[in-house]
Amino acid sequence: MSGNTPIQLIVGLGNPGKEYRESRHNLGMSFVQQLLNSVSAHLSHERKFHGDFGKAFFFSHEVHVLLPTTFMNLSGQAVRAVAEFYKIPPEAMLVVHDDMDLPVGAVQLKKEGGHGGHNGLRDIIRCLGSSHFSRLRIGIGHPVSKSDVGDYVLERLSKKEQILVEDAMQKAMIVLPDVIAGELDKAMQRLHSESGENYGL
Repeated sequence: MSGNTPIQLIVGLGNPGKEYRESRHNLGMSFVQQLLNSVSAHLSHERKFHGDFGKAFFFSHEVHVLLPTTFMNLSGQAVRAVAEFYKIPPEAMLVVHDDMDLPVGAVQLKKEGGHGGHNGLRDIIRCLGSSHFSRLRIGIGHPVSKSDVGDYVLERLSKKEQILVEDAMQKAMIVLPDVIAGELDKAMQRLHSESGENYGL
């Protein structure tokens, strides 16, 4: 996959409804909403795209933005609808999501890969028939027992965790101009060197 494909579509993953808004599983959606707020951009609900959708200028680049209003495990429906309508290839997409494989306070960029057990990514890969899209992974840690995963991802962050996550998101915001311009390798190097091997924890 080319590392110099400008981003045409940013997707923030989460579940719809007020009860999920501040959960760990909605951090992808929260990050994208912060990004929209930073440029005073707003989305409108589009039934044909199964989500809230719009366009915004980030760092002189016009980008499509999508917040699926399906539940997480059906996220691919929304992404596929936008991709097909605007002829956007997977290589030009950035999907922002929570990640249990990273500790709270960690943030990483990834060019492509599997779903890692994340139901949103799983459905996007299924619907696109491709895993060749970029990801911004926001760490949420994991529960002691695998049997607690369902409840864990739907819980709210503690105050300490919120501070760590906000710091991680700010680090990601700093490198977004490079990401959107298609300079993913440069952004990854900057982000991961700033975060450090221990992600500041």
